[in-house]
Amino acid sequence: MNKRIILSLSLMLTIIFSNAQSLKLGIKAGAIGTKIAGESFKSGYNLSYQAGAWAEVDLLGKIGVQPEILFSQTSSSFNVGTPTLPNDVNVKLNYLSIPVLFRYNVAKIITLNLGPQYSILMNKDQSLVDNGKSAFKGGEFAAVAGVQVHISSLRVYGRYVLGLSNISDIPSTDSWKSQQIQIGVGFKVF
Repeated sequence: MNKRIILSLSLMLTIIFSNAQSLKLGIKAGAIGTKIAGESFKSGYNLSYQAGAWAEVDLLGKIGVQPEILFSQTSSSFNVGTPTLPNDVNVKLNYLSIPVLFRYNVAKIITLNLGPQYSILMNKDQSLVDNGKSAFKGGEFAAVAGVQVHISSLRVYGRYVLGLSNISDIPSTDSWKSQQIQIGVGFKVF
């Protein structure tokens, strides 16, 4: 399934880039506040980070696409409540996130972003205590909405990411869905 998604995204990006009026490439890093909604998880956002690369592809004046590839680390803690594990387990999940965002340039320096994101769990092979190997699915679909301010080569962004899929891989548990608030900076390198 992951191969099909990556192949589809690659094909879509190839078509987009071939029709681009302008192309900008850059790097970015930022802070993430992550909350996993579910009965077992503690409420509130936990701080973590993300870093990666982006492309801005302007297609028709104010309209464009912004594909990205990001390494994101999310952290949370939940109450296992079993005799073999402690009551509270801290979980760190490393994701390769691939958002493909629609861009609308509201003003010369302000851009609105909206679109889907697929994240692939990178550390699924670690133990249950390390990241919940058998507790979390290998991928997640999410919706992304945000705003970006760009001044010359500098980009400052804020986003909200809402998980659409259940990331729990444990039968007969409540649904686990992630939510993120992201803030960060980017720099155009090309």
